[in-house]
Amino acid sequence: MFKKYILPLFISFLLVFLTTSIGSYFTTPNIVSWYQYLKKPSFAPPNWLFGPAWILFYFLMAVAAFLVWRERENKNIKSALSIYLIHLIFNALWSIIFFGLKNFGFAFFEIVILWILILLTIIKFYKIKPLAAFLLIPYILWVTFASILNLAVWMLN
Repeated sequence: MFKKYILPLFISFLLVFLTTSIGSYFTTPNIVSWYQYLKKPSFAPPNWLFGPAWILFYFLMAVAAFLVWRERENKNIKSALSIYLIHLIFNALWSIIFFGLKNFGFAFFEIVILWILILLTIIKFYKIKPLAAFLLIPYILWVTFASILNLAVWMLN
């Protein structure tokens, strides 16, 4: 039971925690300093919304990965979890590029790649455990919105 459920659940949340920690390291100090002074489009959400939204998305990501990981007998699991792990790297990289390097153009191109990786993850997860794929739908919708916001910030600044 431990190896089948507890360990995969723990590792799923640990990987997401590491990803969010890297992103938060670059995002948190900057979202309350220079980011608030940028020109932003009228549809930009208030800064306080980002934290709760990302907590939800990271939770859903961890649960989705856990649900897929439990299906170890499925031949597609290795490629699905590999894409998922690559996607986590790109997730953390966006915060480094946008908030750390303040390079909005490069961040936009990176978030487009992230979006593609999320879509591939959803497709791969669906083949293994449809519920896991559905759990990622709010996340890809948010990243779609974030991509548009990133592009607008790039154009306005």
